[in-house]
Amino acid sequence: MITIIPAIDLIDAKCVRLSQGDYSQKTIYNENPLEVAKMFEDAGITRLHLVDLDGAKAKHIVNQKVLETIASKTSLIIDFGGGLKADDDLRIAFECGAQMVTGGSIAVKDRETFIRWLGKYGPSKIILGADAKDKKIAVSGWQEVSELPILDFIENYVDEGIQKVISTDIARDGMLSGPATDLYREIMDKFPNLGLIASGGISSMNDIVRLNEANVPGVIVGKAIYEGKITLKEVECFQNQ
Repeated sequence: MITIIPAIDLIDAKCVRLSQGDYSQKTIYNENPLEVAKMFEDAGITRLHLVDLDGAKAKHIVNQKVLETIASKTSLIIDFGGGLKADDDLRIAFECGAQMVTGGSIAVKDRETFIRWLGKYGPSKIILGADAKDKKIAVSGWQEVSELPILDFIENYVDEGIQKVISTDIARDGMLSGPATDLYREIMDKFPNLGLIASGGISSMNDIVRLNEANVPGVIVGKAIYEGKITLKEVECFQNQ
C-alpha cells in the first residue's frame, strides 16, 4: 500500500504552496504550520514532508524553528529538505527533530559531500531529491535545469547505496494536473526495490490509486489537500483499507 505523505512548504515560517517552483506564484494557506501538522496527525497520518523554501533560496537552513516545533509537538515522522548544503545544516536538521533529510542540488553539485553524508548517516536517513523537467534533473529550487537524465542520476546513487528517492515533476508541481505516472513506472521498472516517493500534480484520490497500482511506495500531496481536492477523511479511509 502506498504511503501518503502531506507536504508543508515554508516561507517566512508560514505554510505556502508555489506553482512549478515559482516563488512569485505563492499562496499562503496557513500562518501556523504546527496547526496544519496537527490536523494531519489527527487524520492518522504518520509522515510529513517539510520543505524550507527560504532555505532553498538562501542555500542554508532557515526555518529550523518550525521543524523543531512540529517535531516536538507531534509524533509525525518528518523528512526535511531545502537549503541543506553544509554539514552544519544536517546537524541542525537532525538536532531539531528531522528523522530524514532530502538532498537534491547538493547531490548534483557536490557529489562527494552527499556520498559522505550517506556514509555517515546511512541510507535510512538520507533521501535523494531527484526533481526533473522533461526527465532532466533540476536544481537550486528548480531555478536551473541540467542535462542530466533522471534515470542516470538515480542509478549513480543507487550504486552508492541510496534507498530512498523523492522525485518531483516540476512542470506538474502545484498545477493539479495529475502526476507523471509513466515516469514513476519507468523508475520502478528499472529500480524495483527503490523507496520511490512521487511528487507533483496530485489532483485527486484517483491519482493516488493509479500510483499505488504502479507499485510506487510513497506519494507527496500538497495543494490537492489545501484546495480541498482531497480531504483528510479520504486519506484516512484509504489508509485504513
